[in-house]
Amino acid sequence: MASNVPPTPRGSFPRYLEHLSGSGKAIGVLTSGGDAQGMNAAVRAVVRMGIYVGAKVYFIYEGYQGMVDGGSNIVEAKWESVSSILQVGGTIIGSARCKAFHTREGRLQAAGNLVQWGITNLCVIGGDGSLTGANIFRKEWSELLEELAKNGKISEEAVTKYSYLNVVGMVGSIDNDFCGTDMTIGTDSALHRIMEVIDAIMTTAQSHQRTFVLEVMGRHCGYLALVSALACGADWVFLPESPPEEGWEENMCVKLSENRARKKRLNIIIVAEGAIDTQNQPISSEKIKDLVVKQLGFDTRVTILGHVQRGGTPSAFDRILASRMGVEAVVALLEATPETPACVVSLSGNQAVRLPLVECVQMTQDVQKAMDERRFKDAVRLRGRSFEGNLNIYKRLAIKLPDDQITKSNCNVAVINVGAPAAGMNAAVRSAVRVGIADGHKMLAIYDGFDGFAKGQIKEIGWSDVGGWTGQGGSILGTKRALPGKFLEEIAEQIRAHSINALLIIGGFETCDRIKQSASGTKRRVFIIETMGGYCGYLANMGGLAAGADAAYIFEEPFDIRDLQSNVEHLTEKMKTSIQRGLVLRNESCSENYTTDFIYQLYSEEGKGVFDCRKNVLGHMQQGGVPSPFDRNFGTKISARAMQWITTKLKESYGKGKKCVSDDCICVLGISKRNVLFQPVADLKKETDFEHRIPKEQWWLKLRPLMKILAKYKASFDVSDSGQLEAVQDQNTQGEPAAI
Repeated sequence: MASNVPPTPRGSFPRYLEHLSGSGKAIGVLTSGGDAQGMNAAVRAVVRMGIYVGAKVYFIYEGYQGMVDGGSNIVEAKWESVSSILQVGGTIIGSARCKAFHTREGRLQAAGNLVQWGITNLCVIGGDGSLTGANIFRKEWSELLEELAKNGKISEEAVTKYSYLNVVGMVGSIDNDFCGTDMTIGTDSALHRIMEVIDAIMTTAQSHQRTFVLEVMGRHCGYLALVSALACGADWVFLPESPPEEGWEENMCVKLSENRARKKRLNIIIVAEGAIDTQNQPISSEKIKDLVVKQLGFDTRVTILGHVQRGGTPSAFDRILASRMGVEAVVALLEATPETPACVVSLSGNQAVRLPLVECVQMTQDVQKAMDERRFKDAVRLRGRSFEGNLNIYKRLAIKLPDDQITKSNCNVAVINVGAPAAGMNAAVRSAVRVGIADGHKMLAIYDGFDGFAKGQIKEIGWSDVGGWTGQGGSILGTKRALPGKFLEEIAEQIRAHSINALLIIGGFETCDRIKQSASGTKRRVFIIETMGGYCGYLANMGGLAAGADAAYIFEEPFDIRDLQSNVEHLTEKMKTSIQRGLVLRNESCSENYTTDFIYQLYSEEGKGVFDCRKNVLGHMQQGGVPSPFDRNFGTKISARAMQWITTKLKESYGKGKKCVSDDCICVLGISKRNVLFQPVADLKKETDFEHRIPKEQWWLKLRPLMKILAKYKASFDVSDSGQLEAVQDQNTQGEPAAI
């Protein structure tokens, strides 16, 4: 059996670990409530980070039930205990409902079991009920220990030694129903399952001109239904937080009839399982089907997804999110004092932050209270700005106002795709076109990038022209890598000829979304994988974190032969344990000399007799396929935001004889830390490495140590950006999650 202590690093022991040493501490990790994809990734991160800092980590099997029962349900975890679970759905340590823990007697028994193992740090992965139970347990802890000592169950010394309990929570819930975090563990994976079903349904529905009513999970929260509707362009959506207005039956049927009249062969209606009307009466999928059949006579089918939404492999987003949260949870436990309140690790933009558990739970419960009292506008507001924004954008994109109700702006706005094709481009174009039309603009499509722009490949594009674009991969408008420099005069002439007042450019230096590979199931083998990305190592780094890679070579972090040799030695030692698989990723432009072939040959030679190697260059498959739910949703919302900005700028200048010549009239829209920002291109020049087509500073480089730590290397983890405990203001106040 290999030692749990990672190999000695080159150089001194990281100074931060001296401050955050886990020596003498014991951490218990449990999963509770409904399972969610990504829980295993969180468990893995807690175990490995805990062991890494010198703490003992214990599995608590079967959630709170295992804590109450004790015995074989509490087992010390080893480094190898969490090998090969990153890609596994569900939870390997089990989850169970526990009535006993709701009683003081049950919690008394649980406290005795934890003290027996010296566990005074608890990491709970579950929903708001599970986290609420943990906080109650924490508050009662000292009283429980005193009672145990009084009953002779533990010694007085134990009461003093284990005098307080630290609790950190991570939210594992596919419903994304917890206030205080942009995304909960499992939500993105559930959306993947839903979109896979919708994409499959759309082909058969179009073939037979059918209407499909799709019921998704969400007994109290409509997030899955809403984002699914936004991502597929559904015709109608029913949510618990926002019941349809009176007369919805007739309005829905009118819309479905109009779609059919426009030769649209497919109607999709999405229903959250907890959908209600304004009187808090349930709206079932069967009720909707019966209505459509009775009123319109359309061939209508119902599909209830059920627990398939919880199943399957976790997405890359959920693996990375859970890994980041797990590491942050351990850091939070090590930094906790007796006065530190229980916290929950949350995602805000692309930052992991800690929020007071009690406040988050209270806000979550306030949403349900608002719905019970039929204060539905308050319920939507309490869900957070992101949820509210999703709902407003869905309504705007799904329903076209009659032309006589749209105030014409007399402005022409053009949309163009540039650079490499990226998943989500078509969703962004659809959103821009429909928001632009709703704002009264004439929308123009430019085909084949700047090359097509110069040649005048421009034509008007209408509302129905972009129907069904959200799920299409690539770029329907067409895109080329040609830069505009050599076409400037021709492009200027086309702008004059078509009276273009504003231009929305969707693209970038280099963009791609997908990375798929797995080394599991193979013994004593190392996979060398080359990813795309130009000089940007984002895909290699984040793909490595999501796949549990042993190394990821990127341009932004120079490496030499000593690093390669160190990695080979690391893998050689690893193969002597029960973990006999290796994964190495290489960004395509990370080094001119250390090519994929060179690294493959080096590993093959040095690993002789211990492991063999395989290599794979993923190439353009990373740009292929249908866009993910995240890309559809993000492309839709960020493009809508861009069009709103364009409309504001046009209103400021149009009709006043003004020309927009200031720097803030040419902006890039994107996420910076926790904010969605419009940043002038002129300002970004000094922040950009134009030679290599990458930013000079990359936020994701701060995550590099996580991959190394979780792969059993010594690495320093900068805790300066760890989310400090802060008051909850408004869930999702900063907009969009951008963990990956």
